[in-house]
Amino acid sequence: MRYFMQGNAVGSTTPYGDNLTVGNYVETGDAKIYYEIYGKGEPILILHGGGVGSPYELGKILDELKENHQLIVMSTRGHGRSEIGHSPLTYAQKADDALAVLDALKISAPVQILGFSDGAYTAYEIAALYPERVERITAIGAGTLTAGYFPATIDFAALEQVDAEFFAAQKKIRPEPERWQEFLNDYMKFWSEQNIGAETFSKIKCPVLLIVGDEDDHAPVATVLAAHQLIVNSRLCVIPKAWHTAFLDNFDVTWTAINQFVNAPLKSLTPSKKIEFNSLR
Repeated sequence: MRYFMQGNAVGSTTPYGDNLTVGNYVETGDAKIYYEIYGKGEPILILHGGGVGSPYELGKILDELKENHQLIVMSTRGHGRSEIGHSPLTYAQKADDALAVLDALKISAPVQILGFSDGAYTAYEIAALYPERVERITAIGAGTLTAGYFPATIDFAALEQVDAEFFAAQKKIRPEPERWQEFLNDYMKFWSEQNIGAETFSKIKCPVLLIVGDEDDHAPVATVLAAHQLIVNSRLCVIPKAWHTAFLDNFDVTWTAINQFVNAPLKSLTPSKKIEFNSLR
């Protein structure tokens, strides 16, 4: 098992996203969604990154979290063992997929969500549409987003050459490997059209921890700061010398922030004071 562009880095010994001994499926809309369960305790829904993302990329975090929590680790639509379906991609759809998994597990109480990139945007959508289902959110690499920031097309062949080993491994577990290029094309078009700002963030009332690498060019610090200013109950952690995958580039600092937030008593998670740039005292 490997995550995209893992190189010689050491990953988890648990094959998150391809561990059939703890895996299951739920049918939602026009697709079967794959998920795995780990650990015991307060549940946390885990949502990985999009495109070439996979649960395994979050492996080191999951190894730590499952010691004291029940983890619900999804492979989101079109990723890993989950089907693509044939309906247009939307974040409302992604939110409904996640809730279908929780419903299958008979979890109706508010849950924690930890999401990275696309997974964090899905978490925002769940909290905006279904606030009664979310207790708190840890969001990594996801700020405000303007249509056109990401290109609408992708060179699949060139991307595959970046990490041929990852693509080969993923094709073995995907239910529709022949549709992967089609899915990535649709995904990039969907991603390029996203405008995510005040309309979404103003609806989020649960506590949110925003984590961003200081060198993140997918979700630049300025966009995550903007989201922080728009979310009523949020706090911000900027990880030094880290890219989009801050949890891989500087795990120790990232994990310290996550560990403190996910284990804090809910009543203690009061909002950080929002201070405008050069505002008068």
